[in-house]
Amino acid sequence: PRPTPAGGGDVKKPPKKATHVDGDARQRNLARLRRIEGQVRGLQKMIEDERWCPDIIAQIRSVEVALRGVEAELVKGHLLHCAATALKSGTDDEQQEMLRELTDLLARR
Repeated sequence: PRPTPAGGGDVKKPPKKATHVDGDARQRNLARLRRIEGQVRGLQKMIEDERWCPDIIAQIRSVEVALRGVEAELVKGHLLHCAATALKSGTDDEQQEMLRELTDLLARR
């Protein structure tokens, strides 16, 4: 059994940190996310203004495509840096953990 804090519930692990972050990719992703944030605010306004449903749906699809672009950039960076390092020079346990992580990541798509 896992230890529980005084208030009950599971003890949470601290989130993992990226081992290598390409500064340019980070800036591109942040810029994309800011644009996506604006698009989502636009969606809210469209719904408030009772805009035509197909126009709203088209905008939703645009947001989904933009999010997939951020996801693709993150997956690429993870494979090129984190995964490659773990698979090339990690211990057997680290290699197995990375393979499980990649399998889980791809299965969620």
